[in-house]
Amino acid sequence: MRVAFGTDERTALTDDVKTLLAERGHEVVVLGEGDSWPDVGRRVGEAVAIGAAERGVVCCWTGTGVSIAANKVPGVRAALCTDAETARGARRWNDANVLAFGLRLTSPTVATEMIDAFLTTEPDADEQATVARVEQP
Repeated sequence: MRVAFGTDERTALTDDVKTLLAERGHEVVVLGEGDSWPDVGRRVGEAVAIGAAERGVVCCWTGTGVSIAANKVPGVRAALCTDAETARGARRWNDANVLAFGLRLTSPTVATEMIDAFLTTEPDADEQATVARVEQP
């Protein structure tokens, strides 16, 4: 799977995330590293929205800014997650296509669990009509 990745701050955790994605066999496209969080969220969101990446992963200090910025892109459903069950639910019930998390409180173990859940969970077909309502004006 092609995964767009962006962070406003390069840290040991962001390096671990890129390594993890590559080790899991994903093609990692870095679309912002050290840029401002609005630019990072927008770039990753745009890559997912146009199909240049199947999913996206974004992070900033709290994860809030990049999730807000990514969600401004039509077609993006970014979910700010703190654990694997939230990430799994975001995929299953919300068909989230961008995972956002904070650098401040996320450990490498939790990041790994969230990414694995986010990238291996499929959306629930029974929820698609509900998800489609998000795209309506």
